[in-house]
Parts: sequence; structure tokens; C-alpha cells
Amino acid sequence: MYIGIDVGGTNLKAGLVDETGRIVKVERVPLDFQGPERFAETLAELSKKVMQEKVRWVGVGLPGAVDGGDVLFTTNIPMENVPLERLFRRHLDLPLLLGNDADCAAVGEFFGGAGKGTRDFAVVTLGTGVGAGLIVNGKLRGGLASSEAGHMVICRDGEPCNCGRKGCWERYASATGLIQQTKRAMEAHPESALHRFAAERGVEGRTAFQAAEAGDETALVVCRAYVDYLACGLASLVNVLRPEAVAIGGGVAAAPEHLLLEPLREAVARESFSRHGGRVTRILPAELGNDAGIIGAAMLGRAM
Repeated sequence: MYIGIDVGGTNLKAGLVDETGRIVKVERVPLDFQGPERFAETLAELSKKVMQEKVRWVGVGLPGAVDGGDVLFTTNIPMENVPLERLFRRHLDLPLLLGNDADCAAVGEFFGGAGKGTRDFAVVTLGTGVGAGLIVNGKLRGGLASSEAGHMVICRDGEPCNCGRKGCWERYASATGLIQQTKRAMEAHPESALHRFAAERGVEGRTAFQAAEAGDETALVVCRAYVDYLACGLASLVNVLRPEAVAIGGGVAAAPEHLLLEPLREAVARESFSRHGGRVTRILPAELGNDAGIIGAAMLGRAM
């Protein structure tokens, strides 16, 4: 048995996971960060809530850079150069394995989702940013070598990115980028049905796809442009890695297939080198949803 903990923006979710990747028990608590020591204690307390005998390790997936049992930097909670495993073991004497959240999604999908049966596999997550987790020859390419594919430049001197560069893939292909593109289209087209779909909840990553599904022409233009941005970076990723499959996850991935994945496959097929022959990378929807982070964190030790 293994324990996996998914560190989200607002909650911590822990799951007891068996060797087949099945979640046996789940507990969640709000993320109330009060410093690294208290955070480590909370992780240990949450682990104890789901623990049974013979747990081999606790895996934690969090948005940021890690090295062994140390957190180098996290994006949504203020930690930098924190020896998290050492702090954790003051409260629970089990190995603590750390992984980037996109890496954990890739591990989860590899063992029990869209990547099952592959050896070379990638997950691209479309959320606040663009994350990428890579499985190469059956092993996670993680730790200090975690992919920062979202910071490939696809538009020279384009939109400024928080990383300090301009034109990064995630500035265009993330849910954040899609929301910005949707708002600009709404400003330019006050007659668009986008305004009606945004009236209740505000502009979200799904707004453009909802309006496009209803036949709004402005929304269709936004969705087509978004798919082109997504395909631009994905084709480069495929050309470098040549994986058997790439699974698309995150909130945007729930868009209707005929508006997102079908045109994405067509665009990547046109732009990737496999059009000249060789292995064609399959582009699939991620299958595990919110469970991928828990399962992947729990399975980190088997993937490393």
C-alpha cells in the first residue's frame, strides 16, 4: 500500500492506494499554510487518517520544483529550499517522495489511465499554466529534470510571462490564456453570445467552448485560435520526444471533443515530423480526472 497526497490551490487530498493503482480511502482538508513545519505536520496527520498497515511510503505532488525530499520552490504556497522530508519524519517515520504536480499526473495516467500499456508517454495539463509530465522508457523524467514545457516560446516577443520571458506557450494555451483571449473577443464583439454565457459565473476557461457549442461565431474563432496555439507547442513537444501517446488533462480538456481534441489532432498531424513517416503520437483525453494527482503521488516510488 502507498499514500498519495495532492497539494491543490485550496485543499490537500490524501489517498490510500493499492499496488494496482486503486484508491482505497480518501481524506481531504483545506490548505491552511502556516509555514513549512506546520505544513509537514499537516501532511503527516493527513497520512495517518488514511493509513493502514504496511504502507511503504508517502508521495506528495505539488506545483513547483523539488529535489529528492526537498522543496526548492513552490508557486502557490511560500516555500523555498525547505527540507520537507526531514520535517515530515519528525511526525511520521516513513519515506516522503516529492513530485511536481504534472509529473504526478503523468505517473497516475501511466499506471492506471490513458498511458497504460505505453513506455513513452506524456501528460499535458491545461490549467492556470501549462504543465507537462514525461514518462521515458517506463520511468518518470522528474525531480530537477521536470519538464517546463509551458515555457517554450511559441511567439517571439509575445505576451509577457511570469517567468520573465515573452511568448511562452502557457501564456496562450493555458486556461488563463484562454480566458484572456475570450475577454478580448467580448470587448471587440459586444453582440457575441459570449456575454450571455459569462453573465452568471464570469469568464471561465469553458466559456468560449460553451458559446461555440451554441453556434456563436466569435466564440468559434476564439476556440480555433486557442487550438492553434495549443497545437503549436504540442507539435514541438511531440517532435522532440516522439512519445507513443500524449494525454490532455486539466479543466480545459473537458471541452467538447469536436471543438478541442479533434482539431488538435489534425493540427498536430500537419505540423509534426511524423507526417513524413514513423510512429504517430496518439492524442488522448486524460482519464483519471482529479484522482490522477493522488494515484501518481502514491506511485512515485515505482516510477522513479
